[in-house]
Amino acid sequence: MNNKVKTEVCIMGAGPSGCAAALKLSYLDIPCVLIDKSRFPRDKVCGDAISGKSPLMMSRLDESMVDRFIHETEHTDIWGIRFGAPNGKEVEIPFKLHFNPEEEVAPGFVCKRWVFDHFLIKEVRLRNNIKLISSVEIDHWERSSNGFLISSTKSKKHWECKVLIDASGAQSRFSRKYAGLEKDVRHTAGAVRAYFKNVKFPKDRYFIELHFIKEYLPGYFWIFPLPNNEANVGIGMRTDKIKAKNIHLKKAMLDIMDRHPLFKERFADAELIGKIEGFGLPLGSKKRKLSGDHFMLVGDAAHLIDPATGEGIGNGFYSGIYAAEQAKTCLDTGDFSENRMKDYDIRIQRVLGTEMKFSYQIQRMLNSSGLTNFFANTIVNNPRIISGLTKMYTDVDYRKQLLNPLFWLKMRWKK
Repeated sequence: MNNKVKTEVCIMGAGPSGCAAALKLSYLDIPCVLIDKSRFPRDKVCGDAISGKSPLMMSRLDESMVDRFIHETEHTDIWGIRFGAPNGKEVEIPFKLHFNPEEEVAPGFVCKRWVFDHFLIKEVRLRNNIKLISSVEIDHWERSSNGFLISSTKSKKHWECKVLIDASGAQSRFSRKYAGLEKDVRHTAGAVRAYFKNVKFPKDRYFIELHFIKEYLPGYFWIFPLPNNEANVGIGMRTDKIKAKNIHLKKAMLDIMDRHPLFKERFADAELIGKIEGFGLPLGSKKRKLSGDHFMLVGDAAHLIDPATGEGIGNGFYSGIYAAEQAKTCLDTGDFSENRMKDYDIRIQRVLGTEMKFSYQIQRMLNSSGLTNFFANTIVNNPRIISGLTKMYTDVDYRKQLLNPLFWLKMRWKK
């Protein structure tokens, strides 16, 4: 095998989680190979929402990285979430109570994935110890004496590495066939999305919108504002519920836009850009084994998508950076065993596990239109409650209170 390249770390997949891992390794002075089947820039079917986690982790990689993102990409600043209940009540919960969009950096963004991912690729290309290889699909892997041997049959290229990081996304073959993360319809979701121009917004474009419609629970219809008077619009729902209710998501989305009394006027002048496309979401609502001898799973390949919101970019960033730091520990100690790699799983569980457990419980609660309406009726037009709920974005202990029925009864009574 004359064309075999040896390296310390190989990363399969150059989306946000793979780029985060590569960039962190680079800043740790560890060379790596980053391989993707696509040529960038390329599109990725997604809701395009970038939560506050991603800018936070970007700034930890490089203090000026967020500033470069703001000045080099087209995006919309996001300052909160507008929730719509089945009864039509809407509740706005800002990420922070008082904000000045003209003077502050937004805590979140909506940015088309081809734009965001290409920005990350440009960051990768600035680093001379990351070898980026595009248009090569890895279709074979096997254990070697030193770690893993991976290869591309079509390109006849081979790499041997001590640590393999799988960042190849929701359809990862390595995750399913080698690591054993089989699809579970109770812990996956299906979604469709499309881009539209001229969607009417009720107030400003500072909030993303999640609308919980009775027929499509647990799931939601979303409207995310983009630059140039565009919007990312879609609907997502848990896979087992889609099958049980025999729902065709594309038809459901169009029906909501055309007939639903809350939305038909908003979409009266809307123009479809491109086509409606579908994608799968492996949810983080089930604890899974994410590592083994010489390998780790990150991002969607690790099933780390938030069960309530469907957001995966932020968790992908976290897992990519943690995997890079774990790789450094393994390289420093010379120990790449499953037992050593468990430290990565423990860290993911400690930082993201509690949050995703909470999100899963919220998802289950939102399966009831009655409960969802109760929450909306309790919160709407109550600044004191909204002020408290802003804490849920950053305060894990406060989130736990939201699962206690007594908390909501007290809020309802005090209102």
